[in-house]
Formats: sequence, structure tokens, C-alpha cells
Amino acid sequence: MPPTEKTTPDTLPRRLSVAPMLDWTDRHFRFLARQISRHALLYTEMVNAGAVVHGDAARFLLKNDCENPVALQLGGSEPALLAKAAAEAAAWGYDEINLNCGCPSPRVQKGAFGACLMNEVALVADCLNAMQDAAPDCAVTVKHRIGIDRQTDYQPLADFVGTLSEKTACTVFIVHARNAWLDGLSPKENRDVPPLKYDYVYRLKREFPALQIVLNGGIKTNAEAALHLQHTDGVMVGRECYHNPMLMRDWDRLFYGDTREPAVYAELAERLRDYAAERLADGRGSILRHITRHCLGLMHGLNGARQWRRMLSDAELLKDNDPELIMRAWREVEKAGRRADTAEAV
Repeated sequence: MPPTEKTTPDTLPRRLSVAPMLDWTDRHFRFLARQISRHALLYTEMVNAGAVVHGDAARFLLKNDCENPVALQLGGSEPALLAKAAAEAAAWGYDEINLNCGCPSPRVQKGAFGACLMNEVALVADCLNAMQDAAPDCAVTVKHRIGIDRQTDYQPLADFVGTLSEKTACTVFIVHARNAWLDGLSPKENRDVPPLKYDYVYRLKREFPALQIVLNGGIKTNAEAALHLQHTDGVMVGRECYHNPMLMRDWDRLFYGDTREPAVYAELAERLRDYAAERLADGRGSILRHITRHCLGLMHGLNGARQWRRMLSDAELLKDNDPELIMRAWREVEKAGRRADTAEAV
């Protein structure tokens, strides 16, 4: 699939986006996602601003030519450091730079960023302004929760968004419709245990109509996404996209009016094989497992999906780093499909 046309901050296609997910939304998964949806906005996993500035920037910022539009999510709370990281991201061609104000993990809290920043709105404003000054051609956005710990009132959320909209140029707020409990829950539990309050996000859009409000949290179907889009400017989907990537296959048609034929399974397998061959040859240390681990859910719901998952996660089969393993696994899916068709005909 050819690279998409470069967008501007005001024209980024936010109706559907793939959430930043640590250890999951790396460049290999983003390549797969872009083969399925031409238009969805893709996000990197969260990257510590200090790692970008003081470490190997290429390790954290390298992306594929086809990924655009793509956003980099940064973690941090030091305006000067975030500004340097934002400038690096702009130089690498990212369309958006997003500040993480939603992650509740103890490791992130120890670094004084993530969800705990919702209690430091003035500092968040300083961070966003520094990032925007350093990357004036990029959209600078924020992703946050609806509240902290067992806070139940709506007003603190509205105050957080209202203050940032007044004190910064930020006009895009991505809202995970759960509280972040900073004590007593693991990061995994924080994605499931605090109750979803979609009505809080809907209310934000009603009260701040000039802002772009994107809803995140618990979305599993395209019908659910369509319902939320009646109340918000965009929907961000996370785990369901990863475990069932073909959920994205109808996004271009349903949400962007693109009437072109969607990618088919055989074509995707071939593209993955070719991509794996390129990455294994580029000298940057990729091995086949780095790529196939993100593809295990691609055949979700098909006959032969279990065989696909087994072959592409088998250490013995993967050790040779042969990209043709992807096509061999696909042929097993095809065989299982033919057997099922024959059984139904009988």
C-alpha cells in the first residue's frame, strides 16, 4: 500500500484511531494496521521523552514510510525535555505528538507522569506549550482519564479540559472513559475494573463544542464505534484491534466513505511476508518473531486460525527467520477453509 498523503494538524483523520499500547503498537504492528485501514490514525506505544533525548532516538522513533498518519505518544513531565523530544519527533515526520496523562502504572507514577498529571494541570499546560513551540507544524494533543482514584464528580474533568483549552493551543482531548486508580489496582485491572462512564465524555463534547473530543475505552465492535460517533468527534480502539486486527477492515468504508475494495487475507499474508523479508535484511536487528507476534490474531474467526497462531509462535519454526513461514501458515488456513466448505457441501 503506498504512503498516505501528508496531513495537517487540522485534517488528521481522527474518526477512528488505534490506541497507544505499550509493547504492542510498535512499527511492526503499525505496518499491519496500515495494510488493513488506509485512513485510521495510528499511535505509537508510549515513549519516555528522556529515552528519545538521551538515548538512541532511531530506536524509539523509527517508522515505516507507509504509516502516516501516525502519532507519537510521549511520557514525561519536564517541559524542556518534552520540547526536545517533540522537536525530534517532528524531524522524524510524525503528524501528531500526544502527551500521556492517563497511564496509572506505578513505574510511570514514580517518574511523576501519566495519570497523576491530572492533578497538575498547570504543569500539563507548561508541557503542552513547550511541545507546541518546539514542533509548530505538528498537532500536540493530550490523552487522559475521566478522573483519578475514586473521584466520581464530573466537574474536575471539565476543569482539567477547560483550563488546558484556555492556557494552551491544544484542541484535541482523547479521553479514556474510566478513572485511573493510582493505588490498589494493577495496570491491567485499571483497564477493566473502574466503571466506564461514556456520558462524561459525551458531556465534554456538548460543553466544549469547539474542541475535538475522542472517546477511548472498552470498544469492541464497529457498531459501538458508530454509536459513540453520534456524540464525539472520534473513537479510539485498543485491545480489540490488536487481538482481532480485521475489525479495522471495514473502517475505511464505514467511517471514511472509501469505496475501494478492502484488503483480503491472502494479500495481507503476502505483504507481511515481503515486509518481514525487508526488515530481516535491513540490518537493524529485527528477527521474525518480532513481526509475527503481532499477527497472531489476524485470522481470528477463520477455520485454521489456531494453526496460524501455532506456527507463527513456534520457537522451533521461527528460529530460521524464514519469512516464507508466514505463507506456509496461510496455506494451512486455506486448507482448513476448503475442508470446512467441503464438509458443509456434504
